Amino acid sequence: MSSSDQQTYERLCHHARQTALLESTRHLLHWDEQTCMPTPAGPWRAEQLAQVAGLLHERQTDPQLGAWLESLSAGPLAQDRHQDAGATIWWLRRQYQKQCRIPASLVEELARASVLGQAAWVEARRTRQYATFKPHLEKIVRLKIEQAEALGYPQCRYDALLDEYEPEASTAEVTQTLDALRRQLVPLVQAIADCGRSAPVEILRRQYAVDSQQQFGRQLATAIGFDFRRGRLDVSAHPFCSGLAPHDCRLTTRYSENHFSESFFGVMHEAGHGIYEQGLSTDAFGMPLGSAVSLGIHESQSRLWENMVGRSPAFWEFAFPIARQHFAQTLADVSLPELHWAVNHVQPSLIRVEADEVTYNLHIIIRFELEQALINEQLTVADLPGVWNEKYRDYLGVTPQHDGEGVLQDIHWSGGALGYFPTYTLGNIYAAQWIAAFRQQHPGWDDDVRRGEFTPLRDWLSQHIFRHGQRFLPAELVQSITGGPISPTALTDYLRGKLAPLYGLSQ
Repeated sequence: MSSSDQQTYERLCHHARQTALLESTRHLLHWDEQTCMPTPAGPWRAEQLAQVAGLLHERQTDPQLGAWLESLSAGPLAQDRHQDAGATIWWLRRQYQKQCRIPASLVEELARASVLGQAAWVEARRTRQYATFKPHLEKIVRLKIEQAEALGYPQCRYDALLDEYEPEASTAEVTQTLDALRRQLVPLVQAIADCGRSAPVEILRRQYAVDSQQQFGRQLATAIGFDFRRGRLDVSAHPFCSGLAPHDCRLTTRYSENHFSESFFGVMHEAGHGIYEQGLSTDAFGMPLGSAVSLGIHESQSRLWENMVGRSPAFWEFAFPIARQHFAQTLADVSLPELHWAVNHVQPSLIRVEADEVTYNLHIIIRFELEQALINEQLTVADLPGVWNEKYRDYLGVTPQHDGEGVLQDIHWSGGALGYFPTYTLGNIYAAQWIAAFRQQHPGWDDDVRRGEFTPLRDWLSQHIFRHGQRFLPAELVQSITGGPISPTALTDYLRGKLAPLYGLSQ
């Protein structure tokens, strides 16, 4: 390797780090928008974020950056894509080529439309009036179609948007995986419906004081490993996690006095995201090796801590005494087995973020199909609520009574995040594969959890996932950890193994 190559590589890394500083500023503006920005400031925030998006795009498409990448890609540093330099060059070149295909005007307009769209969604959700959000969504869908056409795609338009969240995945591959999962889940849902048993879900609908929920959620998020010295927890209309910087990770949730699961599992979910963010290399912040590899892998962390850990029997042996301290009167007549069954009940429902582990994936499949129809111009935004309701009747046997519990329940489309939804189910599948591999190496894991000892799992995740950043593509990461491809079998085995004793099913 020549000294010239080394100097060029150092310039490339410096440029990436400086770009990351600007990107973190964009994320901070988004966090503020969702948590404490005065509502009338929305149009001004839209202009701020459009300006920042334009500056970011300018840096990401800088011809000098292209020249560095072209030079390095032909040299020895780029020969092995899985080594530090090779991974850095490959990912930055990939990002550069994608950004160069998108006009700066489209980048800015998408940023502007997303802020205004989210503000309109919040109001529409509050009033349950889809009509106030419809023109914003029409504009966002049109812009996302323009983006997909600018990026190009191998098979279908949706591929271009999916790739933004799950690199190198195709719509056809994801469809095949989700179809295989659906075929395995439908009989399980039916068996539970036919078993004649019902969980004591009324426990979750009792009165839980919000301040006690806040304390309990924070205590359990700390226990599993989220570091509040380097993060915080706030309230927003839709829970999310923002990794702003190496020592600044922001979580949000929402509270309901008569819905324990909404807040608590929201906190566990976002804390899982936060543990991943806090586990990435601080020295490589803004660089491929200090960044999450995909949204599916990111979701695997949130779903693992929320569900594989947070709904396990061992976890509630640890957490139940703590819950009784915070909710003494509410849980006075509740036993540990009753609470555990309540948080693992299976029943088709309307709201995705409140759905059980089994039917949750059917919520995602609905959105995945609707997104494709919108982007492929097979469905209009005007017809979306009706088709949404039809799919809920067909897939889950429930019908929204109003758009607030129907098409308006998620924030994603209002922010332009079309292509995101399938990563939730991919995350469930990945998480089940991770926990199966981990359990083979740590057979005493349940005993650790009962003691509130979560370090072995965090260390394992750090070794196998966090430290690699974007060294491996998602499919490569699955292969390296499990020795095989992505497969829904581990997820259905996990679900049946947990739910069969609760519902009296044969395993």
